[in-house]
Amino acid sequence: MQASSQSKRSQLGRSLIPYLFLAPALTVLGLTVFWPAIQALYLSFTSYGFDVTQPPLWIGLENFQELLGDRTFWITVKNTLLYLIGVVPLLAILPLLLAILVNQKLRGMRWFRVAYYTPVVISMVVAGIAWRWLYAENGFFNQILIGLGLTESGIPWLTSPALAMPSVMVVTIWKGLGYYMVIYLAGLQTIPPDLYEAAAIEGSDGWRKHWDITFPLMRPYIFLVTVISAIAATKVFEEIYIMTQGGPLNSSKTIVYYVYELAFQELELSYACTVGLALFLVILALSILRLLGDRSEVL
Repeated sequence: MQASSQSKRSQLGRSLIPYLFLAPALTVLGLTVFWPAIQALYLSFTSYGFDVTQPPLWIGLENFQELLGDRTFWITVKNTLLYLIGVVPLLAILPLLLAILVNQKLRGMRWFRVAYYTPVVISMVVAGIAWRWLYAENGFFNQILIGLGLTESGIPWLTSPALAMPSVMVVTIWKGLGYYMVIYLAGLQTIPPDLYEAAAIEGSDGWRKHWDITFPLMRPYIFLVTVISAIAATKVFEEIYIMTQGGPLNSSKTIVYYVYELAFQELELSYACTVGLALFLVILALSILRLLGDRSEVL
């Protein structure tokens, strides 16, 4: 009987060992992620803003009612959706074509891989400032266009409501090409060369072999990149903050930038948490989509 109890305690001790190793990380996550998230959820049901010395006042669903009638919020939702539509398809396709290109066994190809990946390691702050200079009224792009005689006074890349959002999208695509290229490159290197040799015998050569072999086998990676880039595009902030500050006329203001504006400029902390909760639900839906996609691939 005593031996049996000692065996049970020993098994219990062994089962607790993994949790002891996880405890430091879980503690940090709890203090920096989970607890702030719970606090933000609570604040979304309260009135808490300008006078932060006063405790939050419970107001129930009033913030959510205000959210439904907030014209600026719906503009940011529209802008975020446009950002998704403009950025995600290109980040799902262009890096794959780039990965196929640099996957060739040619001399000096490693240098091309490094060159394409370089924008990834550049800070978004530095990249945003550099691109803002390029887009300036007397910047490089306008100087080229004026020199070619295509325009007389330059193009208002960041000051036109019609061009501000596409101009920022270009920076996001340029910055993400190398990152997603590496993901695709890892997938391409798992495809056996024998499949391409067999396809060549059957008459599938050139770019057709990629249509017959590469694209079907890369489908899990394409789905992964699509979901990851969609989540990243939904949370876009640095490019907007550095290049346009949400303008002009809210034409480039996204949900995340609106949360920042409410919380740190207008000090509407409770309402900012409400908008953040709406963003969280969108990202949660995309994350569930990714998990379902991974599960379907396993099954």
